[in-house]
Amino acid sequence: MTRSGAVRGYGGVSAADRRAERRVRLLTVGRSMWGESGLTAVTVRGVCKAAGLTDRYFYEHFANRTELVLAIADEVRDQLLATMVQAGVAAEGSATDQLESALRAFLDAVASDPNILRIVSSDPVGVDGLAERRHEVLGMIAELVVQYAPDALGGQPDPDGLRRAALFITGGVNQLIEGWLDGRVDMTSAALAAECARLCVAVLRVPAE
Repeated sequence: MTRSGAVRGYGGVSAADRRAERRVRLLTVGRSMWGESGLTAVTVRGVCKAAGLTDRYFYEHFANRTELVLAIADEVRDQLLATMVQAGVAAEGSATDQLESALRAFLDAVASDPNILRIVSSDPVGVDGLAERRHEVLGMIAELVVQYAPDALGGQPDPDGLRRAALFITGGVNQLIEGWLDGRVDMTSAALAAECARLCVAVLRVPAE
């Protein structure tokens, strides 16, 4: 067999596909360990052992533990954002109804999966870049508000004013959700989603001075 043939495939699976499969396995195992035992449980040696891979294959995809942790955080972020957007866009009714649907989908996704709950509520101290990743999520959610709010609210609000309002309400909602995650806010996911939606739309509807 030629070298190019060996690279193209082994047992009918290409080298690229095998690399992709190993990356998925490492992410899946790391996410499970983080969700079940906490962030400190995610180590290069532990993940490799659980995934049935050697360190060489780990470093094929990640320079260190931190890169793996950030990749897992990004994966969970993308999953939750997609859940919010899909629920909000699919919802019928007013802007409040749409936002409530998006927020409830987010909260229910977190509440229904203990692994996600632990991942989104873990203390980011000790992992460079994790706190910044969480801060970036707020900016991404604010941009989603800017993107979808005009159609939901009707009319074309001032873009700069809308972006400031979006950042303002995103920060407030984040504080409420953090309080809900750690038990300081004692509400059901449905009640919290409704309250957040009402407050958000109230702010968005106030015209800029």
